[in-house]
Amino acid sequence: MKFLEEIKRRRTFGIVSHPDAGKTTLTEKLLLFGGAIHVAGAVKSNKIKKSATSDFMEIERQRGISVATSVMGFEYDGYKVNILDTPGHQDFQEDTFRTLTAVDSVIIVIDSAKGVEPQTEKLMNVCRMRKTPVIVFINKLDRPALDPFSLLDEIEEQLKINVRPLSWPINSGQNFKGVYNIFNHNLKLFDPDIQRIKNGILLEDIEDPDLLNHIGEDADTLREELELVDAVYPQFDRDEYLKGDLAPVFYGSALYNFGVEEMLNVFLKIAPSPQPSVTIERTVYPDEEAFSGFVFKIHANIDPNHRSRIAFVKICSGRFERNKFYNHVRLGKNIRISSPTAFMAEQKEIIEEAYPGDIIGVPDNGSFIIGDTITDGENIHFKGLPSFSPELFRYIENGDPMKYKQLNKGIDQLMDEGVAQLFVSQFNGRKIIGTVGQLQFEVIQFRLEHEYGAKCRFEPLQLYKACWIESDNIEVLTEFKKRKYQKMAKDKRDRDVFMPDTAFMLQIAREEFKDIKFHFTSEF
Repeated sequence: MKFLEEIKRRRTFGIVSHPDAGKTTLTEKLLLFGGAIHVAGAVKSNKIKKSATSDFMEIERQRGISVATSVMGFEYDGYKVNILDTPGHQDFQEDTFRTLTAVDSVIIVIDSAKGVEPQTEKLMNVCRMRKTPVIVFINKLDRPALDPFSLLDEIEEQLKINVRPLSWPINSGQNFKGVYNIFNHNLKLFDPDIQRIKNGILLEDIEDPDLLNHIGEDADTLREELELVDAVYPQFDRDEYLKGDLAPVFYGSALYNFGVEEMLNVFLKIAPSPQPSVTIERTVYPDEEAFSGFVFKIHANIDPNHRSRIAFVKICSGRFERNKFYNHVRLGKNIRISSPTAFMAEQKEIIEEAYPGDIIGVPDNGSFIIGDTITDGENIHFKGLPSFSPELFRYIENGDPMKYKQLNKGIDQLMDEGVAQLFVSQFNGRKIIGTVGQLQFEVIQFRLEHEYGAKCRFEPLQLYKACWIESDNIEVLTEFKKRKYQKMAKDKRDRDVFMPDTAFMLQIAREEFKDIKFHFTSEF
């Protein structure tokens, strides 16, 4: 019975947004309310001498942005909460997309002054595709904001989802006075504190005459707007939310700890516990006794002092036990995991057991790649962890001949993380790095120097796409590779990749070689 109870009390969710909407700040404040930390850090810190818990990489601290998904877990009010804070910047969207395969629900953060932004739409498309339930947190009410009704219209129109406000703001900017909790029918008045929690003033009844003393003439406006909310929007239906058809909406200011606790309390009540996972062979249910999980992320140098490398494993079914032998499906061999860890960003501790919904860290000496499955023995393969064809390509060259080994090791490990993709030209043997954004090249250069002591330089390379190729006709495939020798490369898993210069070159190749399939993701 304990096993089923442990599953039911788990909440594993991702926090996503357009860059600078306040996603990492919200993560920090959730940790603060969860008691996991006692003083919150700032993402862009000038007054506060503590950086955000989830931004633990040196480049994140310097740039004030998240470049890798962070995993954090804590206990709160009888629930085991697992948060995955994802990068918002589009150059790191592949990391975010992979992370969304490991969560059961999502909180989308929207800047109240800017509304729905392009990256938010892309992330919502991924959630819709996977039917992942989403909650919307409209942030930065401490600054001048768009009209709350206009924001709701924009969310419905651009994110293509029905909404239901479960809290409501009283003004914004300098006139921001508080948030009414529609779900619990109480009002909390704004009392700012950036770093620590204050209880604020709580009014249980909106008809309380004392309300006039606190917010003056805004009392009547609030009552009118709440009547309008009830008239315009459907009542909250948890089943609709769980199906991904309805998004509850909350308002607040993550920077000032305001509206966050209300959202957290409601979220824990309505959010799904661990959900079934789809494999190529069958659907895996969390309450199955047999253990299974998959690697959705690898992080090199999570502790630079020890050059440690960690594979992040999402547990999908069964109870995980330390020191037990499990089947590494791709390699077809048994492995014993002696030091599994739970995370608070870069801080980690050894655990004895874990349950579906939990994210554990497995020390990795290079035997794991993203998408690997670990089971009690069954040969199953989890779906949905592709690598997409990169948009930008550069030759990578050694910047210090004395550090050849360090450079190779660094490239090898960073590519395993999915930071970018590595291809080796069959024509000249040169290494090619492919990314979806320019910023990734800067991150690679920075991390190679600061984590591996190796310097590199990038040389421009004009390519259109990386196309993974396959064919049942071996003769045709051989002829193609022979004819296109100068444009052929191998990826890190030694698969054939065609790298045309232009869209026209690709079109000609497809017309000429009908028996060959060209793939733009690495999963086929």
